[in-house]
Amino acid sequence: MGTTPAIEFRKICKSYGQLRVLRDIDLKVAPGQVMAVCGPSGSGKSTLLRLVNRLESISTGEILIDGVPTAGFRGRKLQQLRTEIGFVFQQFNLYANLNAADNVSLALRNVRGVSREKSRARALELLERVGLADKATCFPSQLSGGQQQRVAIARALATDPKVVLFDEPTSALDPEMIGEVLRVMQELPKSGITMMVVTHEMSFARDIADWVIFIDGGAIVEQAAPADFFGAPVHERTRHFLQQILSPLAAAPK
Repeated sequence: MGTTPAIEFRKICKSYGQLRVLRDIDLKVAPGQVMAVCGPSGSGKSTLLRLVNRLESISTGEILIDGVPTAGFRGRKLQQLRTEIGFVFQQFNLYANLNAADNVSLALRNVRGVSREKSRARALELLERVGLADKATCFPSQLSGGQQQRVAIARALATDPKVVLFDEPTSALDPEMIGEVLRVMQELPKSGITMMVVTHEMSFARDIADWVIFIDGGAIVEQAAPADFFGAPVHERTRHFLQQILSPLAAAPK
């Protein structure tokens, strides 16, 4: 891993009027690292992710990508930044009027100026990578939720981003579809992509992540390697969260 963080948060605060959503976030994500971000609903996890590629504005503090502050990025420069940071949303956010291949190739054509022929070839390659080579001409309405999310992952990879952000990518899926999306995500670290994953899937965090952070009340309460985070959490708030999350899983019939 390189010495310059892929993403660095410095004293990040985010407020909506009087509501303070994030406070004093200091965090470094190393190149190639898989970081799982967990915490209760409303704790600020998704907002933290959306600040990285400026889908939300920062109130105070700064975020650096590969050591470069992004606060002054506007217009074309901001658009370029977003091609280097893939984003996978909870609700897929596919274009309903475009088929799977066109959803994947759109940014290559419109932002990178890649020809239709080359961008389609890249789209087909990525759809094969996520197990959907036979769905290239299907529209979102013809795909299951799990398939739509896999198309969304392929789209996020289309511009060869350095970083991919996942905002609870399985939360909108039926239980039987979660596995197919997680299996695709588990393969991505092999290619050296840096990943930040907001998730309630503790098995993913435990088995795939290099580092786990727990956010509550807009602040980082605990962060550690998975073995320590799950095996010996320091803070009582973390222990209570894990007990609430893991106990139903342990009790589920096998």
